[in-house]
Amino acid sequence: MGEITKAVIPIAGLATRFLPLSKAVPKELFPLGTRPMIQYVVEELKAAGVKDIIFVVSANKKLVVDYFKRSPQIEKVLKERNQHVLLEEMHALNKLLEGISFTYIVQQKPLGDGNAVLQAKKFVGENPCFVVYPDDMVEADTSAALQLARVFTTSQKPVTALARLPKDRLSGYGVVVGEKIASKLWKVKRIVEKPQGEVPSDLVIVGRRVITPEVFEYVKKAKPNKKGEVVLSEVMADMVKEGKIMYGYEIEGRWWEAGTKKEWLKSHLALSLKSAEYGKELQQFLKEEKLM
Repeated sequence: MGEITKAVIPIAGLATRFLPLSKAVPKELFPLGTRPMIQYVVEELKAAGVKDIIFVVSANKKLVVDYFKRSPQIEKVLKERNQHVLLEEMHALNKLLEGISFTYIVQQKPLGDGNAVLQAKKFVGENPCFVVYPDDMVEADTSAALQLARVFTTSQKPVTALARLPKDRLSGYGVVVGEKIASKLWKVKRIVEKPQGEVPSDLVIVGRRVITPEVFEYVKKAKPNKKGEVVLSEVMADMVKEGKIMYGYEIEGRWWEAGTKKEWLKSHLALSLKSAEYGKELQQFLKEEKLM
């Protein structure tokens, strides 16, 4: 298995943590700084050499589809009004999309991210692929996806992105117990989803993976959990229990979370303040209003 050129982005979930807003606006279009979180993911994947992106969406995620379509009428109006700055932003988005093919698959019911990923199997074929979650954004000099791809190049086994968290936060994450192979590289020995009580490790799963065709086979035969969902982390935990080799890599870069309202607000605020265009003005505003 060679270069990874395909990626699956499962975004068919209900985003219940963001209700009622997520009824009308897909969470993936919420801003992180000046760009929607979904755009960061596409930028990251393009930097990693991805040519085909498969979105697994629900029926109400049409706005995500629309975001990645060209808008000749809007561009025409901006040109007529001499709004060149906005026109350049539209052109920058169009340029980002060059060389990437998008496929959209509808998941009819919210049956878990494992089931969502399985919907993409026929488009991925017998190739390795990335599985990327937009509510995790990694700000790094080297694309997080590319970091995982480099591990896969030598291992040819599934690779999961990892990060360290304080122990008081671990109960809400998939926690990995591993054997250290090299700097930042772990052979996964066990995956504990949302551990209660004694926590076995401070390494948690970040929403970036490289999976192989074998993973699809395990997802296909997996039984839904008590919530009626097939969860990819749980499937991969079962694979490890059966002795399948899997690696974890501690991602280099800053991990920004946006999976809950609180984490999204923190990340949006931080990335807004870091904005090259608006950051200084926002910082000054906070000081003037005595908000910091």
